[in-house]
Amino acid sequence: SRGGGGRGRVRGAMSGYGVEERAGPHSPEYRLFFKDAAGRYISPFHDIPIYADAGKNVFNMVVEVPRWTNAKMEISTKEPLNPIKQDVKKGKLRFVANVFPHKGYIWNYGAIPQTWEDPGHKDENTGCCGDNDPIDVCEIGSKVCSRGEVIKVKVLGTLALIDEGETDWKVIAINVEDPEADSYNDIEDVRRMKPGYLEATVDWFRRYKVPDGKPENQFAFNGEFKGKDFALDIIRGTHEHWKALIAKKTDGGEINCTNLTVSGSPFCCSQDCAKATVDAAPPCKAANPIPPEVDKWFYYQKN
Repeated sequence: SRGGGGRGRVRGAMSGYGVEERAGPHSPEYRLFFKDAAGRYISPFHDIPIYADAGKNVFNMVVEVPRWTNAKMEISTKEPLNPIKQDVKKGKLRFVANVFPHKGYIWNYGAIPQTWEDPGHKDENTGCCGDNDPIDVCEIGSKVCSRGEVIKVKVLGTLALIDEGETDWKVIAINVEDPEADSYNDIEDVRRMKPGYLEATVDWFRRYKVPDGKPENQFAFNGEFKGKDFALDIIRGTHEHWKALIAKKTDGGEINCTNLTVSGSPFCCSQDCAKATVDAAPPCKAANPIPPEVDKWFYYQKN
C-alpha cells in the first residue's frame, strides 16, 4: 500500500494513521513522519492517544522495529514532530548485534505514545531515574509488523531493565488482532503459551550490548517479570509524567514537545508549521544496503 506522494513516500496504515518517508532507509538523514486519518502531520509521541480503548486497557503502540530486523529505529524525541529515525552512535548508524541464537529483535519493538520516563523522577521500585524516552513495548504476536505501524495492544506484564544506571521498563504486550489474543491476559499466559520466550527476552536484553564492548545489562527484581496490574500502574505513571512534560510543568530539557492536538499545551503548532518541518526534510530515496557485518552472529559464554 505504498502510494506516490510528492517528495515523500506515503504509506497508509490500517489504524487510520499513515507514514511518510524522507531520505533513504539506513541513511543518517532517513525520517519517517506520521499522519492522522485526514492526512495531517502529527507527532507519534504526543498526538497519538495512549489508549485505543481505556475501558478495556487497550493501548496504542507505535512500532519502531519490526521483528527479526536489526536497525535501531526510534522515535526521535528531540526533533520537531518526533519522526522515527535510525539511532547513530559514534558517527555510525546503529544496528543491534545478533547474539546467538537470536536474530535481530525477537519481538515487534516500539513505544506507547503519550508516556515519558522522566529522568528527574527516581522510580521507587528500582531506585533509578527514567531513561528520558516513551515507555518501550515488546509485542509478542505472530505477525511481523511494519515500521511506523500503529497497533492496538493488550498489556501482559513488564520487565525492569537497568540500562547504564537508568530505569528502562520493557512492557510485554500482544496485538489485539492476533488470532490468539483472547488467550493472553497476564504474564503467566506467555509462559504457558510460548515456553522459553520470556527467558529469551531476559537473555536478549542482558546480552545485546556485549558485542559493542559494554557489560551485561542488569535488572531490577532479579530479572523477574511483573504482571499485568503492575505494568498498568507503571504505564499510568509514565503517562502522568508525559502530561506534566507537555503542559510545561516539568522541564523536558532537549525533548521536543511540538504537537498539534494536545489542548492547553503551550507547544501546540499549526498544520502549516508541521508541514514546513516535513518539507524541509530531504526527498524520499531508495534504501541504502544494510552493511554485511550486520548479519554476523556473536557467540559467547553466558555468565
